[in-house]
Amino acid sequence: MPNPLAHKLNCYVRLSEDDRMCLADAMSPSRMVAARTDIIHVGDDPRAINVILEGWACRYRQFANGRRQIVSLLLPGDPCDPHVFLLDEMDHAIGAITPVLLGQISGPAMRDLTARSPRLDMAFHREALANAAIQREWTVSLGSRTGIERLAHLFCELHARLAAVGLTDGNTCAMPMTQNDLGDAMGQTSVHINRTLQELRGMGLITLRSRRLTIHDPAALARLAHFDTAYLHLIEADHAAAR
Repeated sequence: MPNPLAHKLNCYVRLSEDDRMCLADAMSPSRMVAARTDIIHVGDDPRAINVILEGWACRYRQFANGRRQIVSLLLPGDPCDPHVFLLDEMDHAIGAITPVLLGQISGPAMRDLTARSPRLDMAFHREALANAAIQREWTVSLGSRTGIERLAHLFCELHARLAAVGLTDGNTCAMPMTQNDLGDAMGQTSVHINRTLQELRGMGLITLRSRRLTIHDPAALARLAHFDTAYLHLIEADHAAAR
């Protein structure tokens, strides 16, 4: 099976075959995590870097009363922070949205990997910087975009990120998030999300059916969302999604 992490990192720095082999050697045997279960909990000691090989996951914080805020989404090929092993404990949880095939790279293996390959070291740093840029854009969405702009921007971003790792079919991609998930990511109720989805459908911009999202007019959706792929910092970003 092609290594999704290598595919993702190659979006930031062109990797050699040796780099790809080193990545494969550093990865521990994969394991399955059931949907709607935690991959790692708040307070856990993060001794290794979790890598999403298949499926979708999210970083989130949850209050004692059950309210949850999804703070980022993790897609195939995403490392769950390449330097997390430097921390003493997790300050947030990572949960599986769908069944997830998970790989791991230990802290010592990561140190050895980046010491041996300057390209991999650069790729992991660029990936971390891109994640910080995504986080900033989510903050902009929560603070300044309207509800419909916010959801449109999320759909544009997810399609672009999936396209970069070869997981789209034209203007169609997976969308396994429930309306509750979308609400927890967008800071809105599921009722508001339902209304916004109906509005986007009514404008002829999207179809969301059977856990698949189709963007009928990528340029119009991008204009509505004030979306530009530049913040993703991808060498092979699907710029067509923003035009």
